[in-house]
Amino acid sequence: MGSQVSVDGVHVVVVGGGFGGIAAGQRLKSRGLPFTLIDPREAFHHNVAALRASVQNGFAHKTFIPYFETFGESFVQGRVTRVDTDRQLVQLEDGKEIHYSHLILATGTDGPFPGKYNELSSYQTAIQKYQDLFKEFQAAESVLVVGGGSTGVEMAAEIKTEFPDKKVVLVHSRIGLADPDLLPSVRQEAKEVLLEKGVELILGQKVCDMSQLQLNVTRKNTIVTTDKGSKFTVDLIICCTGLRINSSAYASSLPPRCVAENGMLKVNDHLQVHCFSNIYAVGDCADIREPKMAYHAGLHAAVAVGNIANSLTGKELTCYRTGNVTMLLAMGRNDGVGQYNGLRLPRFLVTLGKSKDLLLWKSWREMGQKSP
Repeated sequence: MGSQVSVDGVHVVVVGGGFGGIAAGQRLKSRGLPFTLIDPREAFHHNVAALRASVQNGFAHKTFIPYFETFGESFVQGRVTRVDTDRQLVQLEDGKEIHYSHLILATGTDGPFPGKYNELSSYQTAIQKYQDLFKEFQAAESVLVVGGGSTGVEMAAEIKTEFPDKKVVLVHSRIGLADPDLLPSVRQEAKEVLLEKGVELILGQKVCDMSQLQLNVTRKNTIVTTDKGSKFTVDLIICCTGLRINSSAYASSLPPRCVAENGMLKVNDHLQVHCFSNIYAVGDCADIREPKMAYHAGLHAAVAVGNIANSLTGKELTCYRTGNVTMLLAMGRNDGVGQYNGLRLPRFLVTLGKSKDLLLWKSWREMGQKSP
């Protein structure tokens, strides 16, 4: 396939090694297109399984997959701080510059640990951080989960599944749990599963003074209050709110007309960034009205790489089209709720399809490596 495309002067730079980034890298590799994948971490993080890695001893090493084993010299560890569209290069934090003919921005989202881990670090350091949090869970008798979106719901379920005797409280500012894009019946089912597992729900309330609370560290009998006057004590606090677009690589250098207020990149139907025919955005950082999911990031990558190849051969560019929402929530390793193509799924199917191994096999296969 790659032999049909002239690669003279072609060098695709992929910024971000999340689900969209590795999918783009593998597709570029299969097409024989020269590329460089840049990420601050030494290993791809299958963060779909990040929450379980914090509550299951020894699980974290399964969730990090070294980039070099897959991409070799096409991988560069570093943090991009600037995109120079005039000279067509990206600049790294250490001052290194990498030229591109085409650019794929796949910078994803950032947020609190343990749901996200985007630090400039080694493979072993990343694994150790999850092991350290596991020890905090062991030491705590009660845990507060702040935030009842999909991440908070899954976190509370994971804790209660692995530590059924611990008190788990979930505080959410809204009445409805999980992602608003889910069917109401699925969101209700998620609530029922949490209650079945023994999670205490405090809905329609916000935790006061979050900045004053210590996160991810066991502090016995920490007093927590909400804006509605509820007060309780817990030993460990886990934050599952505050997800934000990771726009630091481009926010200060791309024209303001390209970037939405929330930091997402405005794209056309071909996933090209507004005003640039050779810059694409995939995954969470693309301003597309659909849930931010690993599955969608992979679909974006296929369209972006396909369009880069099409542009080199003079073929018509393809369009990305959103579909009905498919979303699965792992409610611990033994339960799950979700929907496929807009239809609610039986819990046992979600458990078999996602909850048991959290789709780890898919990422190891995508990276062409064997899971430990």
